[in-house]
Amino acid sequence: MPSAGIAPRRAVQLAALFAMMVAFTAQLIGALLPVIPLFIAASVVNLGLDLVLQHQQPALLALLGRIRFDVTVRQLLRDILMLVGLLHIDGINPLEEQAPLTITLLAFYGTHFVCQAVAVLVRRSRSLPFVTRNIDASALGLADAPPRLLYRQTGRRLLRFSVPTTTGMMITAVTGNVFWGGIGIGVALLLSAGGTLYLSSWLLPGKQVVGEQRALAWLDNWLAAYRPTVGMYFSGGVTSAYQANMWLDTLAGLDGKPIIILRERFMVQKIEATDIPIVCIPKVAHLMRLEHSTLKALLHPANSGKTSQILRIPSIKHAFINHGESDKLSSCNPYAKAYDEVWVAGPAARDRYQLADIGIEDKDVVEVGRPQLTPIRPYEGAPIGRYTTVLYAPTWEGWDGNPGNTSVILAGENLVRALLADPSVRLLYKPHPMTGSVDLRAGAADIRIQAMIAAANARRGGALPGPEAAAELARRTAELDRLTTADFRKSADELERMRLQGTPEEGHAAAVAAAVAAWEEAYWGAFPEWEHRVITTVRPGIFACFNEADLLISDVSSVVSDYLTSEKPYAVANTSGMAEDDFRAQFPTVRAATILTPDGSGVPALLESVRDPERDVLAAARAELKEHLLGPSDPPSTVRFNEAAVQLCARADERRRRMENRLSGIPVQRSQQAATGAGTARPGSGGASDSPAAV
Repeated sequence: MPSAGIAPRRAVQLAALFAMMVAFTAQLIGALLPVIPLFIAASVVNLGLDLVLQHQQPALLALLGRIRFDVTVRQLLRDILMLVGLLHIDGINPLEEQAPLTITLLAFYGTHFVCQAVAVLVRRSRSLPFVTRNIDASALGLADAPPRLLYRQTGRRLLRFSVPTTTGMMITAVTGNVFWGGIGIGVALLLSAGGTLYLSSWLLPGKQVVGEQRALAWLDNWLAAYRPTVGMYFSGGVTSAYQANMWLDTLAGLDGKPIIILRERFMVQKIEATDIPIVCIPKVAHLMRLEHSTLKALLHPANSGKTSQILRIPSIKHAFINHGESDKLSSCNPYAKAYDEVWVAGPAARDRYQLADIGIEDKDVVEVGRPQLTPIRPYEGAPIGRYTTVLYAPTWEGWDGNPGNTSVILAGENLVRALLADPSVRLLYKPHPMTGSVDLRAGAADIRIQAMIAAANARRGGALPGPEAAAELARRTAELDRLTTADFRKSADELERMRLQGTPEEGHAAAVAAAVAAWEEAYWGAFPEWEHRVITTVRPGIFACFNEADLLISDVSSVVSDYLTSEKPYAVANTSGMAEDDFRAQFPTVRAATILTPDGSGVPALLESVRDPERDVLAAARAELKEHLLGPSDPPSTVRFNEAAVQLCARADERRRRMENRLSGIPVQRSQQAATGAGTARPGSGGASDSPAAV
């Protein structure tokens, strides 16, 4: 995360902690002296601050919990201080009047702890060994979740139910009448007891889901009925879902019955809109049940620690398809040896694996093209409008600290400054979503680049689209959100979402594709042609930006390989420290690119070559490199990818037949050996054989 954002956040957190400590101190002083106005103000502010922090700074409160100052301790301390304060107020009898308040308050905390215990039981009862999506799982007894305040938000529940207590106590402090304190604590007790009873109803049989064994039996039956043939296996972190999402359309177009296998429960909602059945199986023991299914092949867009677990199933063939190809070492990971096949786009990647010498045999490398690139439109010539649209899409800094990974740190600001200096350039800046996640300098440079673009827009002017353009974008956004965003209530949990995300409507995927295309057209039409754009959201996607751009500037990454399918001009920033000739020799994807130095001095000449085709001396090289990187255009990559999947499934079928023949042949072979041995027994041996078969 950028360093520029860390300091203000820490300052806010420290200020909140300091304010809370001051509130506790003021409440104590006001209770002991007593100073009624200070006592009342500190008590109200203390509780109010905690309520606000529960929503605004939950991480800060989690830190307090680690030092044993959690929400229960804080609220109990506040209530004790209020009781102490009432002891020092004249006119309140501690034995006759305050004792009932104390007893009722203890009863309130008793119901609070009972509610916590019930919440734990309910959470356990509402947990299945798997999560599904796009599957009718109503037979599992899925019911709506309890209110989130009772079910999962322990801290917020205690604080909100304590509001009547604090209110009543403060009125008592002003009036000297304990009646109001009793009313407040009584209301809190009723809320807590009533909430506990209501939550307990989810433990009744009518709201219970099936047990683990019945649930697993249901999964086995569903797999037997659906009969999946080929699937995608994915495991990863919160920000890695894009690696799987890019393959959804390709997977849906394969022959057979596709399926998506996930390992992390949160990932079920990270997968974008698709009609493909999704099954998340967190535990290895349950994952092994896939061995007895009809699943023949699994495609892997990424390596992860959990990948080795699914590779234990010998009846399934595995192919590594990666989530993008580049000349970086991460595209030739030795882990690929674990797969039956490695699918690559074209000859360049095949050569790359052989040059890397990491143990990948050439016979296991299959060229399938890049079927996801179908939406990218081909080159149509030099820009014909007033503006040349340039897409700057740098990659992120990576894990190894190599300065050549991303241009953002060393060259980003210079490149953007040079582009903004040309009045005929419209810049689209789309940084990698993980920029700044490892190197704080990359995050800081990204912030400065965005500020430069905002300042450039402020200096520009021109015609603006009419209000109908914004209205059209809003309408298309609403339609797309309706099709792609599940409408869950706030209290919905995993099981409720499973029920709501059952079998998708027929034609849903086609409707989503049409809605995306309409949204992209409305998006580009809603902004003036002269306005630079910073694009850090999921939409518009990188391919939509490709279609809008006349020129790409990027780094050594899969973005370059994908963009080449259009055969448009592109440039790569060389921040590796290599000489240009060495840079081209080291990275085949840049052989047809204009190489830019970190100072950005080559940008003006690059723009001239884009605007004047006669100066574009790399057009033929791009066409040649495209085929080298992505393979031939005929047959299309979608066809080649599907054929590779069919053949991989056939290999799985062949193995199963061999195993069945081997297993069925063992008893026959042994019986034949036994019969032969019995027929050749020596006289006087009593019929026993001395052959190895008899032994």
